[in-house]
Amino acid sequence: MLRKAKIRDVKSIHQMINASAGKGEMLPRSLMDIYGSLRDFFVYLDDKEQIVIGVCAMNIIWENLAEIRSLCVEERYRRQGLGRVLVEACISEAITLDLFRIFTLTYKREFFERLGFHEVQRSTLSEKIWSDCFRCPKYPDYCDEVAMIIEL
Repeated sequence: MLRKAKIRDVKSIHQMINASAGKGEMLPRSLMDIYGSLRDFFVYLDDKEQIVIGVCAMNIIWENLAEIRSLCVEERYRRQGLGRVLVEACISEAITLDLFRIFTLTYKREFFERLGFHEVQRSTLSEKIWSDCFRCPKYPDYCDEVAMIIEL
């Protein structure tokens, strides 16, 4: 079941993201960051246990640009289309806000290519560089994420 995240989901979101970050799949996020951006998140719940098994966020960067971030699906639920459902929910929300340029920084190039994203130079995302990237410990010399964008 897909829905917008709620306060009771924060610790599960935090745990999922940081477990994935520990495997090198994404960057870690603090609890404070997740609380502050909770309205950006969608969660996917296991039908039986009603636990969070997938998360994804859509963050507004500028008047014409949004970011898909923090996409994570629990290991045992991967390859079932949940990641696609989560990303499509974020894209749909961006469109309802009249945001038609959506990007991601990812280690999963092929996944996002299947959704219609294409690779771009990070320098084309200047608004992003000065917001989150500037605070990242990998900035500027060690960033190994791929910048991808879809324009709808």
